[in-house]
Amino acid sequence: MHTINPFPGEGPVSGNECGLNPIVDFLLQEKLLAPKQVEYATRVRTKLETPRPLLEVLKELKLIADDQIKKAVKDSRISMCIGNILVELGYIKPDDLQRALDIQAADNNSRKIGEILLEHRLIDEQVLIEVLSLQMGFPEVEPEFTEIDQALFAKAPAKWYESHDVIPIQKQADGVLIAFVDPLDGKDLEAVKQIFGDKFVPAIARRNAIKRAVGMCQSGDLKKDLAASDENSIIRLADEILLAAVERDTSDIHLEPLKNNMRVRFRQDGVLIHFQDFPAEIMPALTNRIKVLCEVDITEKRRHQGGRFCFDYPGGQIDLRVSFYVTVHGEKIVMRLLNRKGVLLDIDDISLSRRIRERFKEDALYVPSGVIIITGPTGSGKTTTVYGCINHINNPQTSIITAEEPVEYVIDGIAQCSINPKINLTFEETLRHIVRQDPDVIVIGEIRDKFSAEVAVQAALTGHKVLTTFHTEDSIGGIVRLLNMDIEAFLISSTVVSILAQRLLRKICPHCVKDYKPTPADLQRIGFSPNDIPGAQFRKGQGCARCQYTGYRGRVGVFELLVLDEQVRDAIIEQKTSQDIRRISIESTGLVTLLEDGLVKAAAGLTTIDEVLRSLPRLQKPRPLPELQRLLEG
Repeated sequence: MHTINPFPGEGPVSGNECGLNPIVDFLLQEKLLAPKQVEYATRVRTKLETPRPLLEVLKELKLIADDQIKKAVKDSRISMCIGNILVELGYIKPDDLQRALDIQAADNNSRKIGEILLEHRLIDEQVLIEVLSLQMGFPEVEPEFTEIDQALFAKAPAKWYESHDVIPIQKQADGVLIAFVDPLDGKDLEAVKQIFGDKFVPAIARRNAIKRAVGMCQSGDLKKDLAASDENSIIRLADEILLAAVERDTSDIHLEPLKNNMRVRFRQDGVLIHFQDFPAEIMPALTNRIKVLCEVDITEKRRHQGGRFCFDYPGGQIDLRVSFYVTVHGEKIVMRLLNRKGVLLDIDDISLSRRIRERFKEDALYVPSGVIIITGPTGSGKTTTVYGCINHINNPQTSIITAEEPVEYVIDGIAQCSINPKINLTFEETLRHIVRQDPDVIVIGEIRDKFSAEVAVQAALTGHKVLTTFHTEDSIGGIVRLLNMDIEAFLISSTVVSILAQRLLRKICPHCVKDYKPTPADLQRIGFSPNDIPGAQFRKGQGCARCQYTGYRGRVGVFELLVLDEQVRDAIIEQKTSQDIRRISIESTGLVTLLEDGLVKAAAGLTTIDEVLRSLPRLQKPRPLPELQRLLEG
């Protein structure tokens, strides 16, 4: 009978390759661990109230790191017993492994330990894959037959693949990518070496997925099944979707795997519009095509990924930022189209009302130091406003330096840094160096944590002008969020000079616009009476071919400017409520809320009441229209 040591790492196991703690032994052999370190970790382990795996103790003592283990195991190609590794990592009990070994012995070692553990439900298949993928560093693949290189598959008979539970996927720069059920199995590794040579990349896949892929390749129906999704067709489809998005002036493309099909939607003017449905079978190939363009890992299908690529089309070039998000039906892809027109707007061209624009320039942009914050949710146009501000104040006498993720517009005369965490060019690292560049103006792409908030405040205290963005509902929310980041109230009041909140509302299509008289229900919803809207010219779009029958085409900005005067600063230091700060701002600085600015633009026929109510926060009753027009336009 095979016996195992109930405490891996402290004694041998007889009668099977599942012997002494395999990973620790291997790390000792590779001199990544010293014997004294293992002895020390073993002593620590014996003193623990709850028994824990030796490898876990070694990692907690920082004697070895996960990345070192992954690289060593992946590069070694040596045989290890998956059962003992599972015990070593704490996923199964020693008794479970002993039971599996007994079953294996009764079957004359004809079956693998991993297969027995799965069959008897001693471990879940997903857990087994996660151990091999996450803990051991082997990439997980789903051997879809659309990815399999038929020339590679032809190197061995189908029965050979079935007997060894492996299948070749494709050639890569560092060798042939080969999917294994157990990439630590010595017999399978040796068999693969004999067929494909020493240069191969082992990956982990489900047994059933490998069997299905082998069956498809063996059946000879591969070409027929792939007729609708061969490589050239997929490339053409991807290009067609991108071209259609560009033609419709789309900001985002959503490729969504559903249960029975793939849905494509475009975000136009801030709203998702259905574009087309496709067969679900093409989603894996289309996903791989986009991953190739982004230069991300095409074999990784269980983790979220992000990338970026440029797409050339007859009218120019667009830059796309791509997010791959794992869902129950596959990977959902969202592509954001950046710099679609290459037009850099000035602050005078972003639909700020005259008095807000003048005050923002005088009390914020032209102030020599302090923090200027642009706030709003994703897709509210913050980046456009920031670049408009930069473009407005850029001159040969001013040194402007940025830290962005990513750089969306390239401006001559400005030192722009695009954050790249893959090479450890992080926000933290960049912000530490940015103040040493003798800047007059510092642009921080986004305040995302306490560290970046503190850098912005400290830079302002040392005489710099700081321009940044924030995700908050309105201008007062920017102050509240800074306080929640544990930034002292007196520092906020001393450094922040202005907060500009904004949204983008859909504009009424000029080709199908008609006058519209608000109903009593409309007026009740917005908090107006008929006496509050003298001279208003509300309108609506009827829908036409030019606006895809939505009634809207293009977008207009809506803004809320908070200028920190003495009364507002005192209210912040006293940590008054957001309602109190808003009331004081309205009384002392003439603050006009997002809702009020939106209603003024709706009354001017630029957008609709429905769009205002859909997009803007309603925090208080709006003031009468004539008063708002006076505050905004004078």
